[in-house]
Amino acid sequence: MIINDMRANMAVLALVLLVAGCTKLGPDYVRPDTTVLASWRETDGERLTSEPVDSRAWWRVFKDPVLDRLVDTALRQNLTLRVAGVRVLEARAQLGIAVGQLYPQTQQATGSVQYNRLSQHSTFSSFPSLLNYAQDQIGVTATWEIDFWGRFRRAIESADAALHASVADYDNALVSMIGDVATDYIAIRTLEKRIEIARRNVETQRENLNLTESRWEFGTASERDVEQARTILNSTEATVPTLQTQLQQTKHALSILLGLPPGSLEDKLAGSSGIPVPPPHVAVGIPEDLLRRRPDVRAAEYRAMAQGAQIGVARADLFPAFSLSGNFGLLSTNIGGSTLGDMFQWKSRNYTWGPGMQWNIFNYGQITNNVRLQDARFQELLVTYQNTVLTAQQNVEDAIVAFLRSQERAEFLARSTEAASGALGHAVDQYKGGVADFTTVLVGQQSLLNEQDNFVATLGNIASNLVAIYRALGGGWQIREGMDVVPAEMKEVMAKRTNWGNLLNPAAYMPPASEQHHPDVRLPDW
Repeated sequence: MIINDMRANMAVLALVLLVAGCTKLGPDYVRPDTTVLASWRETDGERLTSEPVDSRAWWRVFKDPVLDRLVDTALRQNLTLRVAGVRVLEARAQLGIAVGQLYPQTQQATGSVQYNRLSQHSTFSSFPSLLNYAQDQIGVTATWEIDFWGRFRRAIESADAALHASVADYDNALVSMIGDVATDYIAIRTLEKRIEIARRNVETQRENLNLTESRWEFGTASERDVEQARTILNSTEATVPTLQTQLQQTKHALSILLGLPPGSLEDKLAGSSGIPVPPPHVAVGIPEDLLRRRPDVRAAEYRAMAQGAQIGVARADLFPAFSLSGNFGLLSTNIGGSTLGDMFQWKSRNYTWGPGMQWNIFNYGQITNNVRLQDARFQELLVTYQNTVLTAQQNVEDAIVAFLRSQERAEFLARSTEAASGALGHAVDQYKGGVADFTTVLVGQQSLLNEQDNFVATLGNIASNLVAIYRALGGGWQIREGMDVVPAEMKEVMAKRTNWGNLLNPAAYMPPASEQHHPDVRLPDW
């Protein structure tokens, strides 16, 4: 009879596993339609072209060894990037939890030794020998909810997508970090040039002050000329501390990006002093490339994938859950001539085993509304993905416009600076010859300073806008291919603290970028 029951149960198990292999509730992910431009509006075919862009190490187009060195340092030491790397490990461990749910959810070894004293007014009061007895037992118990509706396989699917999203988030952090390093470096070089211009104008204006003071002493100039000369000198000198403040604050920001406390960066900035110069021709590719290149676009899509699978997880609660449960143990008491030591005899065995079913039939709309909640979140993330694609295109278009227009502005400012310099020279000569008053010189000095400062600032903007183009194109994350997202020394510390098994191996948490579909069933991560 027992053999027949076991055969029946095995048949039920085989049937359940067969059905579970082909039943999975919830929608399969389909990429939503997105509006993508055929080409960038502002590419002029000369300075910007639609040729395929190689943005793996885009910062090297500036041919600035100092910038190259700064980026390399940030790659090794940036703490925000390390946080993003550890979050990849978090997502991988979460995937391991989801995989474990596919297998028997409860597996326990039990054991106990008990002394029991029953009440003399209990049911067994007429059997005095049963009122005091000892009992010992050992055993194992297991419960396995069969994945009949695909609840656990959808959870694995969701965790897989979440892992991909965490990798994309790491890539996005890498893109942002490299862009920030380049932007801060360009700002530092630009501020240094602006300070240099201000100080050079201070020297010129001090000479003019000395000139007016000498002419005043000889009676060929008024005291007003002296005061005007002193005013513009002090005004120009006052700009230097402001620029120095901005310079130091930018250096502090760069220090943090390099994983260093705020301080002097003279050693790391040594070797170059000019504003990085963009190449004459820049390739920007086509908008369609953003869907695979920009990490934030990929992360948005993977989050939508992960949430879509949660609909199936929630929907499974609407149906009965089928499970197999059983326990096997050895038990003995000291009643009826038995002893506790008899527990290890084969006749002391006891076991139960069989299928079960549980169905939440009266849930008052909770499960149904949870499915609706998951569906609404899924739709929200689909729209978020579409908006991310649109925003990515806007970022590129904005950066392209700024890059091209700042180059045009620089051409005009170069000519106006040259003209302002010539005008100031003529004004000084005329003032010395008594042909013009000092107001003409004053206006010339102010104009020259403004034009020089604007010209240098615009040169910095050109370089910064090119950085913005590469950042908007999602360039730079490719450099991590073949590299680990978590430093070896950090892994060593984590491995000493916790048993990570094989999960600290990059092959375990860095799936190929093109891989989106995974097997429903896989071995647990021990």
